[in-house]
Amino acid sequence: MSVVTIARQGEIAIVTVDNPPVNALSQALRQGLWDAVGTLDADPQVRAVVLICAGRTFIAGADVTEFGKPPQEPHLPDLVDRIEGAAKPWVAAIHGSALGGGFEVAMGCRFRVGLDSASVGLPEVSLGIVPGASGTVRTPRLAGVETAVDLVTSGKPVKATKALTMGLIDAVFAGDLQANAVAFARDALTRDLPPPASARPITPPDAGFWDDHRKAVAKAAKGAEAPLRALDCLRKAAEAPFAEAMAFERQTFLDLRGSDQAAALRHVFFAERAAPRPAHLKDVDPLPLRSAGVIGGGTMGAGIAAALRDAGIPVTLIERDDQALERGISNLRAIFDGAAKRGKLTEAQAADRMAGVSATTDYAALSDADLVIEAVFEDIAVKCAVFAQLATACRADAMLATNTSYLNPRLIADDLPNPHRFIGLHFFSPANVMRLLEIVPVPETSDRTLATGFALARMLGKIPVQSGICEGFIGNRILKRYRASAEALVRQGIAIAEIDAAMRAYGFAMGPFEAQDLGGLDIAFLQREGARAAGQDVPETLGDILVRAGRKGQKTGGGWYDYAFGDRRPQPSSAVADLLAGAITGATSMEGDAIARHLVGEMAAEGQAILDEGIAARASDIDLVEIHGYGFPRWRGGPMWAVNR
Repeated sequence: MSVVTIARQGEIAIVTVDNPPVNALSQALRQGLWDAVGTLDADPQVRAVVLICAGRTFIAGADVTEFGKPPQEPHLPDLVDRIEGAAKPWVAAIHGSALGGGFEVAMGCRFRVGLDSASVGLPEVSLGIVPGASGTVRTPRLAGVETAVDLVTSGKPVKATKALTMGLIDAVFAGDLQANAVAFARDALTRDLPPPASARPITPPDAGFWDDHRKAVAKAAKGAEAPLRALDCLRKAAEAPFAEAMAFERQTFLDLRGSDQAAALRHVFFAERAAPRPAHLKDVDPLPLRSAGVIGGGTMGAGIAAALRDAGIPVTLIERDDQALERGISNLRAIFDGAAKRGKLTEAQAADRMAGVSATTDYAALSDADLVIEAVFEDIAVKCAVFAQLATACRADAMLATNTSYLNPRLIADDLPNPHRFIGLHFFSPANVMRLLEIVPVPETSDRTLATGFALARMLGKIPVQSGICEGFIGNRILKRYRASAEALVRQGIAIAEIDAAMRAYGFAMGPFEAQDLGGLDIAFLQREGARAAGQDVPETLGDILVRAGRKGQKTGGGWYDYAFGDRRPQPSSAVADLLAGAITGATSMEGDAIARHLVGEMAAEGQAILDEGIAARASDIDLVEIHGYGFPRWRGGPMWAVNR
């Protein structure tokens, strides 16, 4: 079956792309469109062409199966030029997403129209490359330089309604896309046609514009090369003729395509693509998830409830007493109100989110819930008491989950009836923002419950990773070694600030000590103290020394660093130097790059131990955990990728 077909409605030809699942730009599709231009140019009955796609989306981008392979003709830049140069004007009719090469094809058309639910964008920088088929050259000619800079260097798509105001789309419809696109094409034939995108003028900004945006893009990129190279391409497009700018873009694309960063980002892309639907569960149907309960309305519980509401799932919030319930509702309302203030939600959407939440202290309200997630204090006795109540309040087939960072889920579910429905779901704070979800089955967990955990992750837009049971699961176990290794460097005489600076230079937003100060040193301290109280031999850490001296991080005005009131900037602390003086036994000197390589190597070594023990199934799962839960720079590919390249 051909991936490109042609039909006619009078003088309007309709070219339909049908290349499931996302109409990716395979060689066959490119050839089909190339041939369609020739066929329709030769047809005297055709005056205009509508390009539309079957299935759930417009051309969503490159064919990922061709990544890393030698390109085959017709090359995409040539195809875009051919469509733009066609004797009959083409109208791109967009639904779903027109991304990357798909949007470049649309920009080759004389007009672009779309459904109001559609989105367009150029996400190539997220794969370590730049657009390679005129994205940096045609976009500023359609929408202006400033808009093009925001679109291309961020890689973030925009909805059709916004794209209309930006000049990227010519009309937006709410109804039948094909009928509206054909009518638009007929109407366009009654007027003078606008020039093709390549012939439209650009007003170049002054040098100050580029200097300012270079600083902003560099700050946002955190070491990623592609956004800055994309900015270079956009500047060339603004200052040079079309053909020269195209040649510059193409060469930049080719230079980056084989880079280490592009390889790392492709690795992450494929890992993320596979994560939500693991092969071992492909034949298992998940349970229906129509309603959910959340036990606990603190920071974590409110975040989980917000994530469920964002996915359209009604939530029943349970707390231990009326006062705690009021705080929980306040926490949840603050999340939605904050999103509305930032423009992420409308006031009506925020109100709708809250309207879908019922709050009570009565566990009987959970009698018909499909899923209940416990998110109370990290104490085994408290959690067990919650599940004792859930065992009598919930349906026998309701899925029951614990959100725990360190505790053994087997102990929590020890006396639970029907333990096949129990699972650990480790959300990361803030749970409505952070994309990682560690899914931790116990031996009794059924495949259907496990599949439902992955289905929930898909509904919430999260990256799920299955973990076996061990202290800290995958992420916190690696974090523990990372922090211990960083402390070991301090004991050897390397300055705290040097270690943090080395990890920022590597691409982390914060170094290990800055991050501890932000989150609070007392959290890990209390976990260690609990282990000691249980009879475990836990050596004293440098962090213990600081917490016992009252230094718990930013919230107490001092942790590893000093903080002035109202100022989050860390300042080296003479008090810390005095407190730790007796524990520092060396005078080691180490370059920043060596510090970073050492600490990443420690992370990878722990990751390998996790693999060897069967806690994680794949090295790529560990990379996803570190990227989405712990701030590992995406363009480095994760610790396992970075060390084993």
